[in-house]
Amino acid sequence: MLASIRPGAGSLSILYTKIFISPGGATPFAGISDCTLQAHLALFGYPIHLRSPMRALLKENKKTLALAFPIIAGQLSQMLMGLVDTLMIGRLGTVELAAAAFVNVLFFLAFVPAIGWFAAVSVQVSHAYGANRQAESAESFRNGLLASVLIGLVLSCLLLAAIPLLGLLRQPPEVVAMTPPYLLWIALSLIPIVPAMTIKSFAESRNHPWAVFWILLSSVALNVILNYALIFGNLGAPALGLVGAGLATFIARALSLAALLLYLNRSKAMSPGRPQRWLKRLDRGECLETTRMAVPIAGQLLMEIGAFTVAALLIGQFGPVALASHQIVLSCASFTFMLPLGLSMAVTIRVGHSLGRGDAHQCRDLLAGAHLTTLLMMGSCALAYILAGDRIAAAFSADPEVIALTSAIFIVVAFFQIFDGIQIISMGALRALKDVNVPTVIIFACFWMVGIPLGALLGFPYDFGAQGLWMGLASGLVLAALTLSIRLVIKMSAQAKENSQKPSSNH
Repeated sequence: MLASIRPGAGSLSILYTKIFISPGGATPFAGISDCTLQAHLALFGYPIHLRSPMRALLKENKKTLALAFPIIAGQLSQMLMGLVDTLMIGRLGTVELAAAAFVNVLFFLAFVPAIGWFAAVSVQVSHAYGANRQAESAESFRNGLLASVLIGLVLSCLLLAAIPLLGLLRQPPEVVAMTPPYLLWIALSLIPIVPAMTIKSFAESRNHPWAVFWILLSSVALNVILNYALIFGNLGAPALGLVGAGLATFIARALSLAALLLYLNRSKAMSPGRPQRWLKRLDRGECLETTRMAVPIAGQLLMEIGAFTVAALLIGQFGPVALASHQIVLSCASFTFMLPLGLSMAVTIRVGHSLGRGDAHQCRDLLAGAHLTTLLMMGSCALAYILAGDRIAAAFSADPEVIALTSAIFIVVAFFQIFDGIQIISMGALRALKDVNVPTVIIFACFWMVGIPLGALLGFPYDFGAQGLWMGLASGLVLAALTLSIRLVIKMSAQAKENSQKPSSNH
């Protein structure tokens, strides 16, 4: 099937040769590294000879990892904030914990459009920065930041407007009764967090991720202290319970925005990218172009998250053991997914820089390095799930049935780890190429036309249960990885051809 997908007259292998191999073919790398890379490329049916000498590949990979590491650490720190909130709210009682979980689902649904927005801003800024168009980079950021303030306000208002409708969502009455005051503060926290994340994307797109990381990590620590004070009435503060947790989150996010704005205005490293004038009318053309990327990116997230949500609802029909196992597996898989996700964000930025400079060779080198890193990273995660799945499960539950089922599902998760990494890396590169519409269709087809139906078929008629649902999700991820890889090869080939024709068109 792969061979039948041909741009023009060339097969996938010919396309990959054009992208990753120098004319005439380069000498294969020697040693273990070459074997590892060849194994990865063979996994996707690619030829095994690369155009990049190993030294060039490692050089680019080192730069990508230097950018990716603080991004990954930042993602994990935000997960830590959620974990700490859960642990501290859990001490209040089961109803309070259920109300917090309910609100967090609503918050995340409201936050997804914002994720699409600052991801699109990152692409715009990285292209301009790579081309050394400082004024354009600053203007893209100015429009993105001012629009993000409006987006935060709109999303906050929408979430607040949902408060009278909470009873329609068929949650337990005691949970619904406790939700509104907590939801109020969480909804208001959208106002600072959306522009804060836009500043984060801007700084990372200009290769300055560390200061932002430390600011956001400090906000996690501040949130813990404020939780301790406002939830339980310590440090002279009133004991506000669940409302205190919401207020703590709002204060921490508001102060993180203030710190980021201070860094933006005081940092010498950021001064070349600062707009000369902030208070100008928004550029409609710029905002429209960013929106055209942001909406499909948000759609991709909603489709993938929606697929796992539907899977959870279906798995719930198999009983509490199956649902508990699903939650454990999903928590672990989400944690390991932060690794390729952070790498993917770095790939988006660095590919954007390369495209801005018109340097297709660097783009190929860094993509090859990112794919190799993903293979090693996610392969290690897969081994951990296979070799220690039962021990990981035992850390979450003492129930032998839960441990046994969780260990079985971990085998399925181990199978798709590499594919999951490949699909998100390919997605990141395609975003840098401003190719977001076709990948959105691919994600929809892979998860909603293949993954969920196949999972339901395996889970119910064929009696594989929860493991069958995860097999279906795995099939969707594998298909997405293969299809997005093909799409990336096609787009990179077209980009290389376009770049090669530019000099001749200038004569």
